[in-house]
Amino acid sequence: LPDLMAGDKTPQQLVDEKGLAQISDTGAIEAMCKEVLEANPDNIAQYKAGKTKVLGFLVGQVMKASKGKANPQMINDILIRIIENS
Repeated sequence: LPDLMAGDKTPQQLVDEKGLAQISDTGAIEAMCKEVLEANPDNIAQYKAGKTKVLGFLVGQVMKASKGKANPQMINDILIRIIENS
């Protein structure tokens, strides 16, 4: 907010410059999800065995990979879809 008040830049310009935009691109999130799942095959087996709490760990790993910028609900939905179709 101080940057917005101090300058003549639009909110969108500040978001772009500071890298504050949330990632909602399905393709980008899906690619990150696949990478995380490939690195954590044991978690896939645990999820399929009924331990759905591992999904939180996997969502966290994708959030980490995206530096906190990915939409967490989209991550959750994409992870479930990929796991259930594998």
